[in-house]
Parts: sequence; C-alpha cells; structure tokens
Amino acid sequence: MRVRVMRVVTRLNVGGPAMQVSTLLRGLDPDRYDQRLYAGHVAPGEADYHALHGLDLPVHRVPALGRAVRAGGDCRALAELAAHMRRFRPHIVHTHTAKAGTLGRLAALVSGVPVRVHTFHGHLLHGYFPPVKTWLVTGVERLLALGTHRLVAVGGHVRDDLLRAGVGRAGQYRVIMPGTTIGPLPPRADARRALGLPPDGPVIAYVGRVTAIKGPERLVDVARRVLAAHPGATFVVCGEGDRLTATRAAAADLGPAVRFVGWRADVSTVYAAADLVMLTSDNEGTPVCLIEAALAGVPAVATRVGAVSDVVADGRTGVLCRPDAAELAEATLALLDDAAARARMAAAALRLSAERFGPERLVADTDRLYSAIAHERGWWPAH
Repeated sequence: MRVRVMRVVTRLNVGGPAMQVSTLLRGLDPDRYDQRLYAGHVAPGEADYHALHGLDLPVHRVPALGRAVRAGGDCRALAELAAHMRRFRPHIVHTHTAKAGTLGRLAALVSGVPVRVHTFHGHLLHGYFPPVKTWLVTGVERLLALGTHRLVAVGGHVRDDLLRAGVGRAGQYRVIMPGTTIGPLPPRADARRALGLPPDGPVIAYVGRVTAIKGPERLVDVARRVLAAHPGATFVVCGEGDRLTATRAAAADLGPAVRFVGWRADVSTVYAAADLVMLTSDNEGTPVCLIEAALAGVPAVATRVGAVSDVVADGRTGVLCRPDAAELAEATLALLDDAAARARMAAAALRLSAERFGPERLVADTDRLYSAIAHERGWWPAH
C-alpha cells in the first residue's frame, strides 16, 4: 500500500521550509507515498518560492493559513484543514513551521489521523517575542509535543534548545538536516556583470529575508566598518522583507557599495559573484543560504546562533562570531586580506556540503523516518 502523507506549511515564502518541502514532494518514491501539500498564501511583499521555483508542484491552498495570527481566520483554517483530512484520509500529517504546526496537528487530532509529525525548521524561543509571549509559545509547543509521534529538528542545536525548553522527549526527536542543490554557477565575470557589480574588488553577499530576526541593521553596521577599511568592497543584499525599506535608508549614505538586488530565481548568480557570504541573524534554524553558499564554494562569516555551527565549520569553511558588528567586521576583513585562507575554506565547504546537504540525503532520511513508522503501524510488512 502507498502511505498517504498530508504535508502542511504556513506559506511557501522563499526560505528553507519551502525548499525542503519541494525537495520531498519531488524526491520521495510515488510508488510508496501519496503526498499532498497544503499551504497558505505569502504575505504582501514576500517572495513566493512556488512561483519562482515550484510551478511544477500542485498546492492545495488554505487561504486563512497565513503568517498573521487572527482568531477568526485561524478557526477557519483549522476547520478547512480538518475537512481536507477527512477527504484525503492521510496516514501521516507532517507539519512544517510554527503556525501550520499548531493548526495542522490540532486538525489531525480532531480528525483521527493516525500519525502526526512536525518539523522544527528553527524555533521561536529566542529573539522573536517579548518574554511573556515566548513563555506562551513554549507552553503551546510543550502541549502539542504530547500529541506528536515524531519531532524532526533540522539540526542538533535546534533539538537541544527545544529539549532544554521542555518541548518533547529525546526519544521523539529525529535530526534531519536540510538538503538542497543550486543551479549551475556562471563565470564570476558574467555573474558580476549580470548583477551590475564592479568586475574587480571583493564582494560580500547576504541572501535571505530582510526582517528583524536576521539583523539587517547589524549587516549595515558591518558594511560600514568593512568599507571604512576596504573602500573597494561591495555588499550585495539578495532578498526582501518587512525591514527592506528601513535597511535601504540606513545604508543610503554608503551609496553603490551596498546593492539591493531583490529576490532572484538565479540565486546561483549571487554566489558566483561573491567572495564571502554573510549572515547576521539573532536566531536561526539551519540556514539554507549558508548551505547554498557552501555548495557554491563560498566561505561564510556568520553569527554563532541556532544550528549555524552545523553548517559552518568554524575556521574550516568560514568564521563564526557573536552577534556583534565589530566582531563580524573584523572576521570579514581578515578573510578579505587572506586569499589563501579563503581558498582553503572554499574547497572544504564544497567537500563537506556535498557530503552532508545533498537533496538525496534529505529524501533518504525522510524515507527512513516514514518507513519506520509504516512498519511500526503494520501498514507495511515487517522486514
């Protein structure tokens, strides 16, 4: 028999969850799994991963399943998800991201779905909310974990943070790292020409959402410090978000040394143009932008938060710092002045990322998870 998997994600904005969901929909064996994807719409101003990269994938839209929390809309989304579950009759409901994890698991409980799985692509325990709201979010996750059969974390640090917060039991968790690929890399000169960048001089790229948790003000501060010592450098910001306008304003006096190129379907062009990739976040799961950079052979300078250290081997494939602009700028300048170190890190990043973060590994790990559940439940015969 084919195991029916209902996959629920809040929205398919550009980022790790959408990329992983798409990889699983394409990669899991259709003779073994009947998968369906349910998602809300992206918010105004957010880039749509489905439109950019996933038009081949069918998506069942749940209009009220958006990022914003509204009692009336959330109740409608819960009822709609439950109705979909009663029609599809999934063996497994697998939820991704926080809001979908809450509504999807509740709908699965009331609909009698046999198995509930949730993936933490990060968590909301640090840096997102004031203390009282964080306490409430943590309490909700603890309660939901009681009714969840498997909890998937995208990195060991994410799992450990959640366990320390009392979310779930160690035996419930499986660590499944992200898996992805990037398109062909154009020659550096072509990439820089396509982005309107100077042909010479170092380029530092930021790829991701421009939103508060990502530290865009810190990014501008780093750029200011680096440019004071390296005026020939250029920073490229590839992304959009609710802090984009404010970030542009903060960087206005830096002129063309900080370029905003929006979301690009050909993100490989950005990596091909770059000497370094930067991440300035206050909190992260396992950032796909750093995986993509490693697959492109680009070293990283990043904050040591969440599961970033599962991606960047400090001193081998990049440099990890505290969330401090001065420390990030110092590390950036040191690498810009040491071409040999950058070359060593680039080679190590290519080698390690190919081993750990290919899409085939993500699909194989998820297949093992579902297979174990199917054998436990008697859906498939025992080995």
